[in-house]
Amino acid sequence: MRAVTYQGFMDIKVKDMPKPEIKNNDDIIVKVTHTSICGSDRHFYHGMIPSMEKDYIVGHEAVGIVHEIGSDVHHVKIGDKIVIPYNIACGQCVNCRNKLESQCLRSNQDGEIGSCYGCSRIFGDYSGTQAEYVRVPFANFGVFKIPEHNEVADEELLLLSDAYSTAYWGVNQAGVKSGDTVIVLGCGPIGLITQKIAWYKGAKRVIAVDHVPYRLEHAIKWNHVEAFNFQENIELKHHLNEITEGGADVVIDCVGMSGKMKPIEIMETALRLQGGALGAIEFASQVIRIGGTIQLVGIYGTRYNQFPLGDFFARNITLKMGLASVIHLIPFLYDLLQTKQLQLNDVITHQLPLEEAEHAFRIFNSHKENCLKIILKP
Repeated sequence: MRAVTYQGFMDIKVKDMPKPEIKNNDDIIVKVTHTSICGSDRHFYHGMIPSMEKDYIVGHEAVGIVHEIGSDVHHVKIGDKIVIPYNIACGQCVNCRNKLESQCLRSNQDGEIGSCYGCSRIFGDYSGTQAEYVRVPFANFGVFKIPEHNEVADEELLLLSDAYSTAYWGVNQAGVKSGDTVIVLGCGPIGLITQKIAWYKGAKRVIAVDHVPYRLEHAIKWNHVEAFNFQENIELKHHLNEITEGGADVVIDCVGMSGKMKPIEIMETALRLQGGALGAIEFASQVIRIGGTIQLVGIYGTRYNQFPLGDFFARNITLKMGLASVIHLIPFLYDLLQTKQLQLNDVITHQLPLEEAEHAFRIFNSHKENCLKIILKP
């Protein structure tokens, strides 16, 4: 089969790779029809995941058709169309039962974190979804079967696998409620969808911060937010505090650590901060009101020095974070799409054949062609 593989720093290739096989009785093999590139894919693209090995199949978002099933699978049958969430989870351990699928205890028993597709052995060593076929474990729990009378386009269904569900999880986890002022850091696909969901949750004011002009323009046009370019306004923190009369009720960081560092920058950052860049967290700590909540949705590294703990403590700030647990949210989020309470297709800017993945990663990484969400079709 054809698959997108990691070859090294800023080097991915579409190659012939072995077709996956059933390993466990509750596995399925899925023929992928739609997959996509996520902002967190930049971390391995820039060599920031040291356990990523050459020829590793990448990607963690997919819609597809069930092609083969294990003997214990009863949730789906061959021919069903499904969404494959990025979480890999058993549905039975204590974390899964408590809606913490991202921290499943069975899917990555040797690791310190949960599991997802295409993210190296640290995340459970599961091959990715940017391929013609993918093996899906724990199929009685870990997939969403698309209803027969579905009216949602496959491209929008694909967003359920990560971008849409992660954005909703972040807004919900942050406790956004009617009347809140919300600042969203980052206008990539998850940031843009976060803005939509903040409005849906009743925010009275949504403010977007980014540095890429076309992404800010998109946020204004489609999400009707107030938008600010932090590179063009060195006094932006002060300005946001002034116009919000003391800071936002909620700040949602959809940036995380920088996904565009070179190896030497990674080394220098690791020596200085032990794990990644803290720019977005520092910014958030200075535009949140006393008693407000900061939610980290963007991915961060391991350990950090120079963390602004004193700022949080002194001002009674609540800090929430983590890998989004999305499997239990997908039926509800699907209904929002099916009933057209939310529409997300504006974030999809490119649909390309899987064979053009190299080009897709280049334009995604360099913000070319007004690129937001890229869908790849095997």
